Amino acid sequence: MRAIRCLTLLLALFAPAAFAEGVYQVEMILVRQNAVPAITSQFAPEDWSNGAQAPAEGDMRQPLMTDEAAKLAADPSQYTVLLHKAWQQDAGAVAISEGEEQFGQFPIEGNLSVTEDRFIAVDASFWVNQFDSNGSVIQSEQLKQSNSTVKNGELTFLDGGHLALLLKVTANRPVSAPVPAPEMMEQ
Repeated sequence: MRAIRCLTLLLALFAPAAFAEGVYQVEMILVRQNAVPAITSQFAPEDWSNGAQAPAEGDMRQPLMTDEAAKLAADPSQYTVLLHKAWQQDAGAVAISEGEEQFGQFPIEGNLSVTEDRFIAVDASFWVNQFDSNGSVIQSEQLKQSNSTVKNGELTFLDGGHLALLLKVTANRPVSAPVPAPEMMEQ
């Protein structure tokens, strides 16, 4: 009986660490809310990725939230879908970009960080850039939002005013806890 209590305590101590190092399926839709006045920010920094790497080609997935994206795009007076991507990532940050690169900047660029403790925590920082004819950024809009209570597999809306993010993060976890070896139970 004592071994079961010790084993339970050990599992409780190590389980959060095991969840925090998992793989996540991420899908996001970045939208401009056209009814909200545009807020321009400082230009996106040259090191906009902040050291994060883009997902590898093999980590990119086919977006599944096509119905949600279609509903948003159906009313152009309310929403403009700017970016719709899906990928797989480990805990930590990834750099996401869209469009043709010009002097290290993209029309849409940013980072999405995913960590997990009790809930999934996301930190999103994206810029929507406009370029002049020489390829220099002349205007940027920024979305910077965090949410530390994202539930696994549920759709989450991060409202940044003029820009918003529809996000779904699913942690790939084993369905059930591993069964301890029989010799561990005999003590």
